[in-house]
Amino acid sequence: QVQLVESGGGLVQPGGSLTLSCSGFERFFIIYTAGWYRQAPGKQRDLVAIYSNDGTTTYADSVKGRFTTYRDEAKNTVYLRMNSLKPDDTAVYYCHGNGRTFYQGPVSDYWGQGTQVTVSS
Repeated sequence: QVQLVESGGGLVQPGGSLTLSCSGFERFFIIYTAGWYRQAPGKQRDLVAIYSNDGTTTYADSVKGRFTTYRDEAKNTVYLRMNSLKPDDTAVYYCHGNGRTFYQGPVSDYWGQGTQVTVSS
């Protein structure tokens, strides 16, 4: 059973930085994509950044140049480094993984429980 657990959210002033962590990827047999989504109040859940196992990383236009996602395979952890934060970045951030948990098993999506990021002075 895959359980993705986020940490690192909190309150930060505009222009500040935060790093989110997501652990739990050791349960995957193979990971096709790993990354982050966010959902602001009253809005849909949107892609923030996603890493694919072909080596490519995709970022939402709104975070390009400010956010970076990366994996530490030894720690089975994915990170989201967020710089130059803006009030519009306020949202619940969700970790996401897509892959198989065993050889030739079904390809499934897994989500973390979410962590709140609030950007405010």
